[in-house]
Amino acid sequence: MSGHSKFANIKHKKEKNDAVKGKIFTKLGRELAVAVKEGGPDPNANGRLRDAIAKAKANNMPNDTIERSIKKAAGDANAVNYETVTYEGYGPNGIAIIVEALTDNKNRTAANVRNAFTKGNGNVGTQGCVSFMFDRKGQIIIDREECDMKADDLMMTALEAGAEDFIEEEDSYEIITDPDSFSEVRETLEKAGIPMVQAEVSMIPQTWVTLSDEQDIKNMNRILDLLDEDDDVQEVYHNWDE
Repeated sequence: MSGHSKFANIKHKKEKNDAVKGKIFTKLGRELAVAVKEGGPDPNANGRLRDAIAKAKANNMPNDTIERSIKKAAGDANAVNYETVTYEGYGPNGIAIIVEALTDNKNRTAANVRNAFTKGNGNVGTQGCVSFMFDRKGQIIIDREECDMKADDLMMTALEAGAEDFIEEEDSYEIITDPDSFSEVRETLEKAGIPMVQAEVSMIPQTWVTLSDEQDIKNMNRILDLLDEDDDVQEVYHNWDE
């Protein structure tokens, strides 16, 4: 793994979203609901729900809001059925973009995603056109200022729990795991009282692309902003080195 921390981007994203926490919580609530429907409301018996709860906590979703979302999903037999859909495409200058969504209307979501790409001078491609440029990995980001454990001790804790890599940056630690080992590593850190800024299975680019043209940067931000505003869109992965 190259030591390429996205911590600054995560902080920027969280700060930007402070004013729209309701939208973020709506997306997280949808993810919790899908996890409950798939494996039941007991996180002890539902690994996907445990991971969804951890992701919600990393995004500062209050515990009572999490619990309400789980209870609502468990008790609502007429709950909306959400389907997972993935789109792949290109932004300005060939930037690779993957969009993951949970939707109850694939036609609406596809139209919105296509519109976002088009308005940013990009285009949606075929399934698999860019995903080969990414590795699916568990990714845990820890703010150095919030972590009391020494770097060496944290690294050993993570590696002994099954992590593949530990990357030490100036302002953060990044722990990379195989997707199958992610839950075990995350739970080990949680039990050790380690605060996590991000804890989720992610698509990590194998290489990064920079943009120097101001219009390309403006167009790329346009795509990301429009996708971020769409309630159906859960995650957006790209290889733009911001």
